[in-house]
This record gives sequence, structure tokens and C-alpha cells, in this order.
Amino acid sequence: MDQFSTKTPSPFNVNISNKVLVEDETLLLIVDMQQKLINKIKDNQLLIFNIKKLIDISNLLKVRIAITEQNPLKLGKTLESITDNNEYPSFEKMEFSCSKNNSFINYINKYNFKNIIVCGIESHICILQTSIDLLQKGLNILIPRDAIGSRNQIDNDTAFLRLVLSGAVPSTTESLICELCKTSNRKEFREVSKVLKNSFSN
Repeated sequence: MDQFSTKTPSPFNVNISNKVLVEDETLLLIVDMQQKLINKIKDNQLLIFNIKKLIDISNLLKVRIAITEQNPLKLGKTLESITDNNEYPSFEKMEFSCSKNNSFINYINKYNFKNIIVCGIESHICILQTSIDLLQKGLNILIPRDAIGSRNQIDNDTAFLRLVLSGAVPSTTESLICELCKTSNRKEFREVSKVLKNSFSN
């Protein structure tokens, strides 16, 4: 596995180490959760449910959130159930990788993010290309396995495998929530616990 541990020089000057997430160094990136895309995604309601959990906790713990939209004139805006009347920084794109959007890269630079939690759709296209590009820039990319999706299971599974082999950190929604929270002693834990206990029902 040595070939996967080689670090690529980073224009962000980020010193990535294997450490627990810090809230103000972390961005939750929600990729292309648009109506015309989500309808054909396998297990889409569970995907939405898990992403909303990540959003709720990020808002609670003051973790910044950004969204991207693929060709919104044709594919529509982000689902209202995702934004829930909140105005998050939004980046429109035609390219599959978010890293091709200069405004998005400037946003990362502005807040000096070290960790990007990448969720949304589709795993084998925009999630994959965005994550690999950001890994090459030296950022720590975390992929919640239960908060990414594709139309076909084989595409989703293969993309997740390639992401991990490329250096992304595999995780789950609940694991990342607890990693951001860190302790049951903090004042927000009661609300965090409520989110964790909320179970999916289709």
C-alpha cells in the first residue's frame, strides 16, 4: 500500500495528519442533490435522510456547509428538503469536478479548510472526480459511505473502492457525527443524540 501513501505537494499548504476532525477546519460539501438527478438514484430517500443528518449536526456544531449544482438551468436547484430555507454558499458548475470552479477553490482558501466531508451524487462521476482533484491539492477527503449514491449499485460500490484506494477516508454518517461531536460532555450533545437516535423509515 506504499504507493497510496505518497503525498502530493499542495497549493493550500495543508499539513494532513491522521487526526480527529476539528469543526472549524472542516467543510461539509453537498454535491448535486438536485431533483432531476435524485429521482433515479438507488435508495434515494435513505441518502437524503443521511445527508440531512449531516446538515443538522453541522449547523448545530458550527461546521460550514457548501453545495454544488450541476447545470442548474437544466437539472434544477438543490432539493428544498436539503436546504430547508437555509442559504448555504452555492457553486454552479458544468464540469463534473467541483475543483474546476474557481469560486469554490477561493472559498476553500478563504476559510483554510483542511477536511472536506463529501456527500451527494453521483458517486462514480462528480463525487469521484471532485474528491480525487481535492486529494491532489492536499486536502483530507472523508466519504460517508451511506451518504453518497449512484443510479446503479455497481457504479456506487466501484467508485467508493477507487476513492479509498486514491486516499480518501472511508466513514459513515454516524461515525462522522460522533467524530465532530467528540464528547458527551458538550452542551450540544443532547441535540446530537436526538439526531443519532432518529431512524430511517421509508
